[in-house]
Amino acid sequence: MPSAETTSTNPQQPEPEQVRPTREDEVAAVGAEFIGGPIGRRALLGVSKWSPARVIALVMLGMFALGMVQKFPCYDGAWFYGASSQYTHACYSDIPHLYQGRGFADGLVPYFDKLSGDMDYLEYPVLTGVFMEVAAWLTPGSGSIQHQEQVYWMVNAGMLMICAAVIAVCVARTHRRRPWDALLVALAPAFALTATINWDLFAVALTAAAMLMWSRGRTFAFGVLLGLATAAKLYPVLLLGPLFVLCWRAGRWREFGRAALGAVVSWLAVNLPVMILAREGWSKFYTFSQERGVDFGSFWLIISQNRDTPLDTDVVNTLATTLMLLACLGVAALTLTAPRRPRFAQLAFLVVAAFILTNKVYSPQYVLWLIPLAALARPKWRDFLIWQACEVAYFLGIWLYLAYTTSGDKHQGLPEDGYQLVVALHLLGTLYLCAVIVRDIWMPERDVVRRSGEDDPTGGVLDGAKDVFVLGQATRPRRHRHAAHATEGPAEVAWGRAPGNPL
Repeated sequence: MPSAETTSTNPQQPEPEQVRPTREDEVAAVGAEFIGGPIGRRALLGVSKWSPARVIALVMLGMFALGMVQKFPCYDGAWFYGASSQYTHACYSDIPHLYQGRGFADGLVPYFDKLSGDMDYLEYPVLTGVFMEVAAWLTPGSGSIQHQEQVYWMVNAGMLMICAAVIAVCVARTHRRRPWDALLVALAPAFALTATINWDLFAVALTAAAMLMWSRGRTFAFGVLLGLATAAKLYPVLLLGPLFVLCWRAGRWREFGRAALGAVVSWLAVNLPVMILAREGWSKFYTFSQERGVDFGSFWLIISQNRDTPLDTDVVNTLATTLMLLACLGVAALTLTAPRRPRFAQLAFLVVAAFILTNKVYSPQYVLWLIPLAALARPKWRDFLIWQACEVAYFLGIWLYLAYTTSGDKHQGLPEDGYQLVVALHLLGTLYLCAVIVRDIWMPERDVVRRSGEDDPTGGVLDGAKDVFVLGQATRPRRHRHAAHATEGPAEVAWGRAPGNPL
């Protein structure tokens, strides 16, 4: 496959044929029976105003609306009356509670004004704080506090719905030949259920836009968006790790430098003013993350609940950091020794998943970080739905466990042993998806994206680039099942055939 620099931009060149999931994915084909069956080979694609991106965005908005409906039992009163009812209805959200709890109802300025409750400053990154503050500006200050909190949640839901649509469109356009893979995101049940629990969708939307920019070869724009995403949530900065190793293998140091520079510049542009003028408030997110003890959803909690004494927070911080570093070293080794250079989306998923698996807390909405990456890394409906089933089970399990712990002597809900089971199910589901992605990296012929003859359609400047540094197995002569001849050395790589050529 030609490199990004040599790919023709002739406007007369026809667009590559789109991959139709209903013809290559048995689960998608079965699901299509509900809407008339798989699309035929004579169907006219791309000639209607209803492009794949628009259809997927509409589906996403519909699923998001269903997620809002699922929260209505809380909107009508469970957020305000009775501690356990919002858990028994599985409709909890941080948003209405933090409207008053973090000073927005009183007109306090995040990071600058000290709070009087259990938290002295807002414990979110700066750009998320801006998002919360903008929603507070749009919330009328009249009426009862309950009414204000209801409106605040509704305003935030509207803003987050825009983020959801951005995510759908970005994922659909990141891989030009596989836009329908974005339906995995739009139809993900865990996405709809967790979209309005917190403000994570803002960072996820910025990250999805960054991935789109990288796929189009716009490295500095990628960096700027990734820096903004990191200013909203910490996890997006992890994507620079696998990108560094991929650029190392391909010798694309200039492109990585531009991306890193863009990320640093945009992150500083957002954080530096608050860091200088309100350092104590700005640092609260970082100190809170460090001081926070073992919490919901992590394997550390299972260990802690089965001990006579709780785990020391400093010890857990050290062990979790060590495990994460080991996982990153493993991903780096996999990248440099794999028979073909892994796709960017594959490594991005593995690194973010490693952070989630080793972290001392897993909130239900963290699944939003992984869903777009999963659709790009492993666009296979069966594996995706297996993972989603595990995440939905965890979503229900944590609320039933909280209902159990807040219902007093009634003990209505899921006891501790049951909660540990759904935590383990969440961990196993994520590990399962990691395992099949690692298998795809080690056996590229099993990768459904590369099976059509492409290299890394989301890789931007890495797509079709030759290797300049590899280790282990990648340095030995090998015969790729789709290659016409054996390839030797790091500079010769058996790229897939051009789209449209028979295998």
